[in-house]
Amino acid sequence: MSKDAIVLGAGIVGVSVALHLQARGVRVTLLDRRAPGEETSFGNAGLIEASSVVPYGFPRDWRTLLRLARNDSTMLRYDVRSLPAYARWLATFWRASAPQRLAGAARDMLPLISRCVAEHEALIARTELQALVRPVGWLEAYRSAEQFEREREAAKQLAAQHGLRTEIFDAAGLRAAEASLSEGYAGAIHWVDPASVADPGALVKGYAELFVREGGRFVKGNAQTLRAQGSGWQVQTDVGPLSAELAVVAMGPWSDQLSASLGYRVPLMPKRGYHVHYASAAAAPLLRPVVDIEGGYVVAPMRRGLRLTTGVELATRNRPPNYAQLDAAERAARPMFGLGGRLDEKPWMGMRPCTPDMRPILGPAPRHAGLWFAFGHNHHGLTLGPVTGRLVAEMIMGETPFTDPAPYSPQRFA
Repeated sequence: MSKDAIVLGAGIVGVSVALHLQARGVRVTLLDRRAPGEETSFGNAGLIEASSVVPYGFPRDWRTLLRLARNDSTMLRYDVRSLPAYARWLATFWRASAPQRLAGAARDMLPLISRCVAEHEALIARTELQALVRPVGWLEAYRSAEQFEREREAAKQLAAQHGLRTEIFDAAGLRAAEASLSEGYAGAIHWVDPASVADPGALVKGYAELFVREGGRFVKGNAQTLRAQGSGWQVQTDVGPLSAELAVVAMGPWSDQLSASLGYRVPLMPKRGYHVHYASAAAAPLLRPVVDIEGGYVVAPMRRGLRLTTGVELATRNRPPNYAQLDAAERAARPMFGLGGRLDEKPWMGMRPCTPDMRPILGPAPRHAGLWFAFGHNHHGLTLGPVTGRLVAEMIMGETPFTDPAPYSPQRFA
């Protein structure tokens, strides 16, 4: 029997869900208030992160906590007025980041992470997007020789445990590998397996164009108007009301607002981030994304220029932008990367949809037939979009999922 579905949200996750449902014979309409790939999926470091098998946990070292509490770090900033809204979420995040629990999160996320590049490649093979994605990995760069020596050994163990490929560069080796970098790094770990995307927004738009080209429909509308109607669902769009048997909520950091209107309380909170593009004043091009570990930022080569992305800002949706973190990251990065002038009229600001247990929310809504959730990917929406689309489509269609979906079930927050 054929099915109709509305996928709410045209970021990387929503577009991927729509493509995988479409491939299984479902008539899909993709809905967003903006064009595909123009929200959270637009602003990131462009990494398909096959090496991030351990989620980003809450720091446990008291020295790190004291440093972050000063609220002047490029790694983490917080808006004081927003902290009460984060209190319960942060407490749960702290507990979930204890070593044994973090190891459990890593085990649960591994089936998704390990397939992330292959699932992207399967979609890219159906498009003309090959030039956007380069299999160059990324560099984890250290200014401190002591920390570099410590982390390189940990990286070797992690790589051996999970079959990941690494290269270790000392200071001279790093300069040979990336001639654009200035002196100042003691060394770097090259994680070889990830891929780098030169324009994440364009990649998502390309996937959406594939969806439409193969018979899918994209409309603009207000996803917050979704309501149950009879045995299905209805939402208001710019071309009138739209009804379908199934509805998939894939609205990233706005998913909790829609789910709350339907009676669900999910512990989803935004981690804000910023980016700006720069011209390069370096003598050579940057070949790979570089994560400055002590600096708490990423510089990635993009089609538009060098993209500087910040760490985390804890601030609720209604708070105005605070560019202090970005400005501090720029001061740290400029001499290391030869950053030239800014190419953007103003910095981009976006939100990462984060759960406190570091697992996405994927599966059927507990109390509504035909309603499905696909959100909460923390820092890995671009990485996990296509593999999420596959898993959610398999569940919806009653197929045997490629992995046990229980760790991601919405029921865990019921």
